[in-house]
Amino acid sequence: MAVVRLDGLTKRYDRNHPPAAVGIDLEIADGEFMVLLGPSGCGKTTTLRMVAGLEAITEGTVSIDGRVVNDIPAKNRDIAMVFQSYALYPHMSVRDNLAFGLRRRKMPRVEIDRRVSDAAEILGLTVLLDRKPHALSGGQRQRVAVGRAIVRDPKVFLFDEPLSNLDAALRVSTRAEISALHRRLQATMIYVTHDQVEAMTLGTRICIMNGGRIAQVGRPMEVYRTPADTFVAGFLGNPPMNLLPGTATDAPGGCRLRVGGMRFDIPEHRTIPSAPGLAMTLGLRPERVTVRPTGSSTEVAITGEVVQVEALGAETLVSLRLPDVEPLMIARLPGDSEVAIGTRTEFFADMALAHVFDADGRSMTAQREREET
Repeated sequence: MAVVRLDGLTKRYDRNHPPAAVGIDLEIADGEFMVLLGPSGCGKTTTLRMVAGLEAITEGTVSIDGRVVNDIPAKNRDIAMVFQSYALYPHMSVRDNLAFGLRRRKMPRVEIDRRVSDAAEILGLTVLLDRKPHALSGGQRQRVAVGRAIVRDPKVFLFDEPLSNLDAALRVSTRAEISALHRRLQATMIYVTHDQVEAMTLGTRICIMNGGRIAQVGRPMEVYRTPADTFVAGFLGNPPMNLLPGTATDAPGGCRLRVGGMRFDIPEHRTIPSAPGLAMTLGLRPERVTVRPTGSSTEVAITGEVVQVEALGAETLVSLRLPDVEPLMIARLPGDSEVAIGTRTEFFADMALAHVFDADGRSMTAQREREET
């Protein structure tokens, strides 16, 4: 396998428009599963295509296994790519689709048969080898596309939103298959998606992108628990983190925020001191807002009007309108919670688990943790 390194990677399509990707610095370790995550237009696919050699690089370098590959054609980079579309040859059997690329490389037939057989066994395609693509389900076709990459035995696997064309149930099962495949092959993989569930469940690390730049890189739960800014906090999580605008006021220790008609005392270990009057944002994950008190000394009572209730079975999502606060606040409650629309209800949030962001959207909680370490 191989280490992939991106140094200052930039792509401009037009001088009169912002770059699609700018200053991307990222190292993917040998055997790592790196997920590039972000909304449409954030530059994740452009970055992947530059690694693959399918897009010319405006600035910066791509290195695979210590070798700069900027001027090396895609076919010679020893990578394999799985696209959103299956791109199978409809007139060929599964066996021939898997073997086609190897035959083009004049590989000995015995070696081709061995690789096709091994890939088919790994992906559960052995009984399907003589079928044509039209006789396969969407999930089976995607497995054939992955198998075509496996037989190459490349240094790096590149996945460009490979599950987008599958229905919900197939996405879950195919996601599990890709995760098991990574554990089995211990291969270096770079995976592009806009689906945070895929990112959280598949990635060794996640690289969240926004506006062509890297917003944050880290292990899935690390990024979830300590978002670097309001973009990451609002993008990662379903439902996303509650972000409530407020201003700092005097406090004997830590930080006190005025949010609408309420005051929230943030413990000292969650933020850094700030001058009164500064605009700040309070962040609360929906699962940290409860309908019953926990007894914590840093807990705050919040009273709001229930405007929406979504009973999802295992959980119930409740939307609250707080006094003089523009965005609704969402609470994630147990599925058996009984809350009525239109009632004023008391909820509880533990400020020991709150996040604070400055006027530029940067996390003061994460900054405090960096200062302590």
